Amino acid sequence: MTLYQPFLDWAVARLHERLDLQPYPIPAGFEAKQAMVGKGKHASLVQTTSTAFQSDKLRQIRAAHVQGGAALQVLNFVIFPRLNYDLPFFGADLVTLPGGHLIALDMQPLFRDDPEYQAKYTAPIWPIFERYRQQLEWGGEFPEDAQAFFSPAFLWTRPKETNVVETQVLAAFQDYLNAYLDLVEQAEPVSDVVQLQAIEAAQLRYIRYRAEKDPARGMFTRFYGPDWTEAYIHGFLFDLERQQVQR
Repeated sequence: MTLYQPFLDWAVARLHERLDLQPYPIPAGFEAKQAMVGKGKHASLVQTTSTAFQSDKLRQIRAAHVQGGAALQVLNFVIFPRLNYDLPFFGADLVTLPGGHLIALDMQPLFRDDPEYQAKYTAPIWPIFERYRQQLEWGGEFPEDAQAFFSPAFLWTRPKETNVVETQVLAAFQDYLNAYLDLVEQAEPVSDVVQLQAIEAAQLRYIRYRAEKDPARGMFTRFYGPDWTEAYIHGFLFDLERQQVQR
């Protein structure tokens, strides 16, 4: 089963259509990883693959794709703007576990409580959010400390049927990403020193939170061990701090 492969294939094709994409370096050992989990007739192969690009306005466009049969399908797809743009992050967490599907789509803001920022980056996607909110039931409460990192147009749902993921969720993913690329196309670089400092601080705040709270940590540790997991989280999934140190 490859539930989220069509999402990734569409996204990569769309990105190539709309951006001048360049490869983003994936550290050795992170391109693909496999492990056998379970025992005997219950044993199964779990594979994690990594995809990454960059463009003139986007520092890192990356995906982690986990495939482990019908009860384990995950696509974590995130876009990190370059530090001289005030663009939000694009975030898609598409998760299928034995308990069901968990879907999170958003353009995650740098400055959530700034009305001007919301008018610039949340208002344009509000009609899309409203349309899919009527189709996809709200997924329920999520951690209070996470709320600062999501926009008012955060689409969070737990579909009960796989065909809903394959149709309505895929359509929402496509619309959100297209809208994000519209914002990227219009974005102008920031030159004000104070604003640049605020952007960097907001990006680091987001990166640190996501790395510390990454819900995949337990899963990856169980499959691949703690050393690989921590290196993958900090060296690829949320690598801004390490990239800054290397410069």
